[in-house]
Parts: sequence; C-alpha cells; structure tokens
Amino acid sequence: MENAIGVIDSGVGGLTVAHELMRQLPKERLIYLGDTLRCPYGSRSEDEVRQFTWEMVDFLLQKEIKLLVIACNTATAFTLEELQKELEIPVIGVIQPGARAAINYTHNNNVAVIGTEGTIRSNAYEETLKTINSEINVFSLACPLFVPLVESRSVYEYKFKEIIQKSLAPLKMEQNIDTLILGCTHYPIIKDAIQEAIGDKVSIVSSSEETARETSVVLDLHQILNHKPYKSNHQFFTTGKIEIFTSITKAIFKSSIKNLKTVTIEKAVIR
Repeated sequence: MENAIGVIDSGVGGLTVAHELMRQLPKERLIYLGDTLRCPYGSRSEDEVRQFTWEMVDFLLQKEIKLLVIACNTATAFTLEELQKELEIPVIGVIQPGARAAINYTHNNNVAVIGTEGTIRSNAYEETLKTINSEINVFSLACPLFVPLVESRSVYEYKFKEIIQKSLAPLKMEQNIDTLILGCTHYPIIKDAIQEAIGDKVSIVSSSEETARETSVVLDLHQILNHKPYKSNHQFFTTGKIEIFTSITKAIFKSSIKNLKTVTIEKAVIR
C-alpha cells in the first residue's frame, strides 16, 4: 500500500523518529509535520495539547495517510487513546515502545525518566512501566529547558553543558539508577551530552528506534506494508521557520532534506 505514514511532533524532535522509520522501512513514504510555531508542548495544558494535536492530525488525514505516528511524548500521553479510538487508521505513540525497551535494559529495576513537564505530569511512563512490571522503581524528572535547548541551540551554546548538568543533578543523587528513558523525542539530539552528565554506568533508552520497530510490526499486521520499489518522495512540513528544520535535519540526517515547506494548519474540532 503506497499511502504514506504520517508523523507528527511538537517541533523537530520527531525527526529522530522519522530518521529511524526511513532507516528501518526504506520502502515507506513519510509525511512529517512539526509544530515548531507553538513548540514546546510540555508546558501547555492538556486541552491545548489535544487541540494542537488534532489540528496536526486533520492536516495529515487530508494527505490520506495509512498510519499515524505520534512522535511527541506529551501528545502521546494526552491523546493516544483518544486518537486510537476515533481514527480508522492505526495510531502509534512513543511511550510504550520506550518503556518496553527500558524494561529489557534494566538489571536492577531502577529506571529514570526525563521529559517535558506535561509528559512527567501525566505519569504516562510510570503507569506503562508498572503495568508491564510492577516491580519497577521509577524516578521521574521534568527537564523543561531541554526542548528550547534543541530548538534554539545557538542561543544556549555557551552554557549548553551547564544546563544539562544542572538539570540532571537530582537524578545523580539516585545512585542505583541503571537505565534512563529519554521521554522526549528532542532529547536524542543531545544524547551524548546527557550521557556525559549522567555517567557511563547508566544505559540510555531512546524510543525512536523502538517506535520504528513497532511501526513495522503494525504495518505488517494490518497488511499495509509497501512492497514496491522505494521512491524518495518524503514530505516535511513545519508551522514555523524553515531555518530551524534545516539546521536540525543536517545534524540528524547528515544532509539537507528535500520537500520542506512551511504551512498554516486550520483550527480543528476535537472529536
């Protein structure tokens, strides 16, 4: 089935998921929408996140996507169940794949989660982890400065490592943590700095790879995998400035992406 996979995110972080989807599913076509104009979502109310998410979803539904990936942890926490219920296409979030990977990584059941204020406030990771394994001890920490750090890195460059060190200081007091979930798709972009700050004894889990694997399984389950030769016609849309996308995509994809446009999305009616 040649219809595209739709990917939505509050900004550029979901490009880490898109990159993994392109790597693991080279025959699939992607349509990506990043809401950089209203990023970050983490400090917004649940109602705002739901409204913005539905607006992105409605934009992609007009493109006749066959599957939706919510590549934003905050949007996943607040809208996944609702979207899965209301949409006629499969919907995948990033929280469950990341949680399952963390359980496979941990040796002592002490898992930390860092994310936006909204994701941490939702307790989505803790609930998911404990549903899978009730013995897991979860340490959650909101890192509200990380998304602005990624989206406007040049502004913070002079104190880049200092911000990360100070933000993660509370977790370093928890000496028994052996696994850290990057509970925001922006965070893999600064993964090396996070690893340096938290120490090499802690395994870092990014949901991007796991989400791509789950997407492959779901596509196969619904018999909507594309088996025809690959054509490089991915589309990327942003609600904000293209310059932000350009700099980040070079870091993730090691080259500039094509078919990148700025769009205005319409106000949606929540189902």
